Amino acid sequence: MNLGQAMIEALESLSANKLRSSLTILGIVIGVAAVIAMLAVGQGAQDTITGAISGIGSNLLFVFGRNTQEVVRNPVPLTVSDAKALKDAFLAPDIVEVSQVLQSTLNVTYGKEQRRVTVSGVTPEYFSVRNYTVTEGDLITAENITGQASVALIGVDTANNLFKTTEGVVGQTLRIEGQPFHIIGLLAPKGGGAFGSQDDVILIPFSTAQSRLIRRANNQVDLVYLQALDADTVNAAHDEAVQILRSRHRILIGPDDFTVMSQKDIVSTVQNITGVFTIFLGGIAGISLLVGGIGIMNIMLVSVTERTREIGLRKALGARKRDILVQFLSESSLLSLIGGLIGIGLGWLISFIVSQVATASGTPFTPVVGIQAIAMATLFSTAVGLFFGIYPANRAASLEPVEALRYE
Repeated sequence: MNLGQAMIEALESLSANKLRSSLTILGIVIGVAAVIAMLAVGQGAQDTITGAISGIGSNLLFVFGRNTQEVVRNPVPLTVSDAKALKDAFLAPDIVEVSQVLQSTLNVTYGKEQRRVTVSGVTPEYFSVRNYTVTEGDLITAENITGQASVALIGVDTANNLFKTTEGVVGQTLRIEGQPFHIIGLLAPKGGGAFGSQDDVILIPFSTAQSRLIRRANNQVDLVYLQALDADTVNAAHDEAVQILRSRHRILIGPDDFTVMSQKDIVSTVQNITGVFTIFLGGIAGISLLVGGIGIMNIMLVSVTERTREIGLRKALGARKRDILVQFLSESSLLSLIGGLIGIGLGWLISFIVSQVATASGTPFTPVVGIQAIAMATLFSTAVGLFFGIYPANRAASLEPVEALRYE
């Protein structure tokens, strides 16, 4: 018996029990669709997050005033003086821009609206380092820093939450921890970022934050952004920053009391986390595919029992054990293959619906149905059909013709 003939007979056999075959296929459909959809969601999440982080700039470095990897005794905090030292063109020729930041989540009110918003005290260099622009109004200037001005720039999400609009907010006055701030600019939307939403923020002059809202002892800062010459000099800028800070903090041996990270480091970390998340989702979805495979084995065992006399007659007429084995394996494989193809379509449809729901809710998230996920789901579903069809097929092929013909 050739493969084409085996497939034709498998189709005829499955057509004779349409309802039973359909219910068996349904188990595979649900399993494959779940695998496709979950992998698409995981890949979409990874692309969205890493895309947002990469959008900040490939030549950006972050300096935290603490070591996130090891416990350090008597750590020296990151200060404004450290930020000034990092600007030294002689010591750090590959660092072209430095911006220190004070950051805290504070109460912000406008009229009856009140929210907790991330407020950052920044310098004028911050906007070039972070690629921030305004859709209307002005950026924070050196004069604002010198005069400790009560001015603010707000993100579009903050504007929508407080003012219910993004139009005409420049010139309005809001209160941060009860203190009035005049809005001088509306930030262009940027989406998510390494440290949360980049659109639900308020930026104020660094000196204003330092003296009135976000007080830190001994001129401490929460974060320093460094901008390297270009993407090719990021590693050199990283080494220069580490050397300067180790010297200033008098670290001769042992772990550093600070952390310098590049965009590449953050993207790599996020990819590892989302990769584990995607595998976890795919593993959970794979359980339903396993259940579908058990359904195939169950239905094939029932089929063998029902067709015992037919098998005996075939063997009596000269059918070999291999022919019977191929016949039943063809049926189980066909069940899983049909289910797999329908499941791919259903998985794509689920991913599309998730994408539309995310778009409607204002979340820039697009599940990605990759060729690898489709190929893996198809091969896995076919393998499930073969694996769970082997035992019933072998049982059918091993029947003795005489005993099979006597079966009632």
